[in-house]
Amino acid sequence: MADWLSVLLLVGMGIILLLIELLFVPGTTVVGILGFILSAIGVYLSYVYFGNSTGSLVLLGTLALSVGTAIYSFRSGVWDRFANKSKVEGRVNSDPLTIGPGDVGETTSALRPIGKAEFGNKLYEVRTLGNYVEARQKVKVTHIDHTKIFVEPLTE
Repeated sequence: MADWLSVLLLVGMGIILLLIELLFVPGTTVVGILGFILSAIGVYLSYVYFGNSTGSLVLLGTLALSVGTAIYSFRSGVWDRFANKSKVEGRVNSDPLTIGPGDVGETTSALRPIGKAEFGNKLYEVRTLGNYVEARQKVKVTHIDHTKIFVEPLTE
């Protein structure tokens, strides 16, 4: 009796972990690998404890249950309840720019090389040409390319 229980627990936990991997955890992670390993151990133990015919039945049942569960979960839309359906509506520097080359502002975040700076009480996303600039340092606009504002640290 304990043999069947251990096989069922291992195979069942393996299938549940594979399903969690498939629906909730993106990519191949420890959860999916652990689920596969648990299922494989359960099938292996069924061969050891009950012989080839029962082991083969457990293997076929595990495969059928795994595939059936995956198909059902995709077709029924189970993951739709958990999916993030929100959209990002904002854009970077989408308002007409009121600054130009030579304007001086102050960084509100570190520029690595992209960050935020304030020019005339308005916040902009700015970038350097690869330099690192600490937060709360004065910067000067060097040039603007469409909506990309390039700055350099102001040396006093």
